[in-house]
Amino acid sequence: MRYRTMQAAALLSCAVANLPVPARAADCAQLDAIYTDPSGTYELRFVPLNSEAAAASGRFHLTVAGLGTAMDGFVMPADDPTSSDGILMFGCPQGDATGAEISACTVWQGKIHGTTGEGLASDLQAENGRAISGVVLTGFGKAMRLSRLWSEGKVSVVPGDVLTFKECAG
Repeated sequence: MRYRTMQAAALLSCAVANLPVPARAADCAQLDAIYTDPSGTYELRFVPLNSEAAAASGRFHLTVAGLGTAMDGFVMPADDPTSSDGILMFGCPQGDATGAEISACTVWQGKIHGTTGEGLASDLQAENGRAISGVVLTGFGKAMRLSRLWSEGKVSVVPGDVLTFKECAG
């Protein structure tokens, strides 16, 4: 009870001082949620899939602060109800691409899932669902260190595998 009273007081003081009220993931739609790594270097945003025929169940962009480096990611359904399969690519050819071309531009591939406010694993939400508290890209940090983005000097900060809710863009 004491925590709720303190939280209410903090929100009231923000309102009185005309300061922005801190956003919570639960108050944000998944498509408006912005996630970041602890260093603030990597930022992930889900974007509309724009295709009912796609094999993917979700799509996201991951950017690297200050470098203009943007990567495209896709979420695909998996057998596990608490995680999905994900792939993150950089510099892939547009249109039809061969398996070798896709492999060459793949930066990371692995399990992707959300986290709840309590830190428990959860499935990723639909585009219009409530935002999750965090996004886990299993093995992402290691994959970035081994990627051509690293070897070409386009990134120099190794991210962790967990990106946490930063703010709501909507």
